[in-house]
Amino acid sequence: MCQDHCSNAKAHSDVPAGDAALSRRALVRSGLLGAAALGMGSPALGMGSPALANAGARPVQAVRPAPTKDGKSALSPDQALALLMEGNQAFLKNEMPTVDLSPRRRLELARGQAPFVAYVTCSDSRVPPELLFGRGLGELFIIRNAGNTIDTVAQGSLEFAVAVLGVPLVVVMGHESCGAVKAAMDVVAKNARFPGRIGNMVEPIIPAVLEARGRAGDPLEAACKANVSRTVRTLRNESDPLLLEPQRQGRLKVVGAYYELGTGRVDFFDRPQAA
Repeated sequence: MCQDHCSNAKAHSDVPAGDAALSRRALVRSGLLGAAALGMGSPALGMGSPALANAGARPVQAVRPAPTKDGKSALSPDQALALLMEGNQAFLKNEMPTVDLSPRRRLELARGQAPFVAYVTCSDSRVPPELLFGRGLGELFIIRNAGNTIDTVAQGSLEFAVAVLGVPLVVVMGHESCGAVKAAMDVVAKNARFPGRIGNMVEPIIPAVLEARGRAGDPLEAACKANVSRTVRTLRNESDPLLLEPQRQGRLKVVGAYYELGTGRVDFFDRPQAA
């Protein structure tokens, strides 16, 4: 055994210094390549790669942009809502649609947009509309603020989306564990005060909190849904003719929704009653 070991040591000592250096470099290079194949920078298994980020997600067929006609959405209000519901069902199944992000699509959108829905929702980072519905560039006209309220800016944005862009659907969506609604509840229950403009921001939500008191179930969920429904009622009944007239003609619908953070489900719970 000692003889074999000594022979091996002698064999190594007989390797010229230059060859030994090359051999060591080859080993290092080999090790780096092996590490890359195991995940360090590998497109398939690398850290931060799409494969790891979407582990378990089932790829589905590429999603084509919603149809347009004469530069505006070609969908009816019901078709637009069905498209959102279909997309959310795919999200719940952990299906990851492929949307068109190509240079050709970007150049097309640079010439104009034709979204099929104006979406009013919360600024909360856990509420990503495009991901929830599997839609791509130029399809959702999104208006966001904490508490999904309608101020002058949001109202004007909705009117632009309907009157100029021709969207057939407006959705107002609240969500589970909304901090803005919780703050409004604290104002009502504890006379809470907040620094800066936060108090002013939650003031429009207070009537919904008062309306929801005494309802069955989780108080915060009830207040979130009441906040959505109050906004929806205003947009349906007390808004500008720019929104009221297309609703009367059947070209526009306003729908209220609630997003469950834990499940990923969007419940379109407040829909217009059939005439």
